[in-house]
This record gives sequence, C-alpha cells and structure tokens, in this order.
Amino acid sequence: MIDLMLNWSEWIKPSAGLPIVQWSLLLALAAAAGHLLQRYAGLPKVLGYSAVGALAGFSGYATTHWPLDGISQFLVELGLSIMLFEAGGRLTLRWFRHNPMLLLQSLAEACATYAAAWWVMQLFDVDEALRMPLSLVLVATSPAVLMRVAHDIRASGPVTDRVVTLAALNTLYVLALGGVMARLLGRKPELLADAAYPVALLLVASVLMGALLAYALRKALQLMSPTSENTAVLQLALIAAGTTLTANFGGSAPLAALLAGILLKTWHPRPWSWPRQFGTAAAGLTILMFVLVSMAAAQAEWGLKAWSLMAALILARAVAKAGAIGLTGIWTGASVSQALWTAGAMWPMSAVALLLVSQYAEFSPSIGTRVAAIALPLLLFMEVLGALMAVLALQRAGEAGRPLAIRRTKTTGGNPHAT
Repeated sequence: MIDLMLNWSEWIKPSAGLPIVQWSLLLALAAAAGHLLQRYAGLPKVLGYSAVGALAGFSGYATTHWPLDGISQFLVELGLSIMLFEAGGRLTLRWFRHNPMLLLQSLAEACATYAAAWWVMQLFDVDEALRMPLSLVLVATSPAVLMRVAHDIRASGPVTDRVVTLAALNTLYVLALGGVMARLLGRKPELLADAAYPVALLLVASVLMGALLAYALRKALQLMSPTSENTAVLQLALIAAGTTLTANFGGSAPLAALLAGILLKTWHPRPWSWPRQFGTAAAGLTILMFVLVSMAAAQAEWGLKAWSLMAALILARAVAKAGAIGLTGIWTGASVSQALWTAGAMWPMSAVALLLVSQYAEFSPSIGTRVAAIALPLLLFMEVLGALMAVLALQRAGEAGRPLAIRRTKTTGGNPHAT
C-alpha cells in the first residue's frame, strides 16, 4: 500500500494532492457502504461507516495515525461537536424539574459502570495507574451512534428520548471529568498544584465558549429564518469556529458544543426546524467522523493478549448499566421493560471515548499508550456491537420503524430489486 501511494504521488497534480484523493474515495466508499447496508440488510448506516474506516486503518490506506493530531483531530472534534450540539438541543431542563429522578438515574448509571470496571480490572491485576482512566472510558456512551441509529431506523418514543437524554448527560460527565483527569494523569502528588490552572482553564473556557455560541445562535434565530440555507451555513460556521477557539484556549470543544445546545434549548424552547442543507452538510461531517474514529482505533497498537480482560469489561459494563437503570427506572415513571431496553441501547462507544484516550496519550504518553492498547480495540468492537444492540433494544421497545429492506420486499412482492 505504501509503494502504491508513492507511485500515485508522482503523477497526481499538486493542485489536488494525494490526501484529497484518498479522503474523497474513502468518504465515497463509506457513504455507499452505509447506504447498501441499510437498503439490503435493514441495518443502520453507521455500521458501514465503521467497517470502511476499520478496513482502511488495518490496511494503512489513509494518512491518519494514532494518536490523533492536526486536521484529523479537528475533524473528529467538529463532527462530534455537531452531534453533541444536536443532542444538547434535545435536553429540556424543565424535564428534570418535573422528573428529578432521571438525573439520579443518569448518575447511578455512570457511577455503577465506573465501579464495575474498576472491580474487574482489580480482579485481573491491571496496573493501578490504568484503572482510573480506563474506568472513565468504559463509562462513555456515544450519543452520536445512538442518534444515527435512531434516525436510520426511524425510532421515536419515550425509550428513544430517554436513551438520548441519558447518553447526553453521560457525555457531559465524561468530557468534564476526563479533561481534568488527563491533565492530572501521571503527575506526582507534589506537582498536582501545577495542574490547577489548566484544569480551571478547561472548565471556564468550555462553559464560556458554550454560552457565547448559544447566545450567537439565539440572536441568529431571532434575525434569520430557521428554514433558510443561510442559517444552516451560519450555524455550521459558528460551531467550526467555536471548535477551533475552544481547543486553542485550552477548553473542550465537544463539551462546549453540548453546553451550547442545552443553553440554546433553554433560551429558545420552541422546536427547531433546521433546513435540509444543514442535515446534508452535517451528515458528511458525521460520516467522516465515524470513519476517522474506526481508522484511528484500527491503527493503534493493539494488545491482543488482553481479550479476556476486554470480554470481562464488556460484560461488567452491560450488567452495571442494566442494573443501575433498571433499579432506578421504578422512580422515573418507566416500566421495567422500558428501563431494560433503555439500558440495552446504552452500549455504543465511539468518538467521545476516542478523544478521551487521545487526551491521555497527549498529556501522559506512557500511561496513554497502555490505556490505548486496551481501550481502542474495545472501542472499535463496541462501536459495531453497540449499534446492533441499540437497534435490537429500540425495536424490542416497539419504537423503531420497519427495516427498509423488509418494507421494500413487501411492497415489491418479495423482490427487493424491483422498482
């Protein structure tokens, strides 16, 4: 593959460049794979994106390497920021006033998952320096995967809303605590005071940038039509600018975008109606984000000897989420079956976990490398298995539409290729 790329670079014109050709072909393949997988198998498109990214990573096709940096890290953060902004826009703070137990359910799910992961690693004699960062990675649930799955299978209802809400709150904890942990990781006790400034900067910059972004978008909605394509361009441009500035000022761009969505929904409670152009542009960035996540995870140095540990962590994570959500679901107004299907849909891991591991590698390379050897194979596996589990859970909850492949077969008399 490297020899082939070198040959290509000799005749591709400088105006285009080899990376542009590579990423264009990769994005086209991912879009086609996602479409075909949904059309003929009735599965969510995100599985096709992840498969193409993983194959590209294993083959060494693209120029992205682990750990993420430069334009690759920016694109992952931008795609995640867009998805988290949308997820934050679905959070209604008034809901927590009427149903405060939902917040308790979210905290119980996160704490139970963290404790279960810590206990499993203690049983496997994992180095104590790795237990805390790895446990926090295991807490992370991907709102991006859940929202794409819900969109692809046309899921809607109380379980879907609850899953997205819990995943958004889960991400809020992980991004805030993970950024702090990354800056404290590997520091000696006498040097912990030196990390006070970057930790404070992380939190303050993220909150301020989120508030500024929400305020700017609120003013835009007051002056511009929500259905205008210019509003979509303005929104994407502001999120991109906020992603860049937040990272440069020492904050967390995804955390700022999530807070911006929550604040904008609070200040502008009316339903949002973004134009179709925004959905198309955001979809392209989302596809690229999933491809980059899978590619980076596949290119990492895998610790294949830790498969038994990873299997135990997956099982403990699933049991902890099911137990916490199931037990607390009684006080949130959900039935037992709704609580269990909600827990089943909370499996996916993706970009949030990847960025967290990338921060570990940035601030403490020695610990970050060992964390990545366990976390990244687990992440890639759970991105695929988690999406499948989310589909199953939402279908069993009765909130998913009929798969496209089945609808087409019934309407064409058993021939899925008929038009």
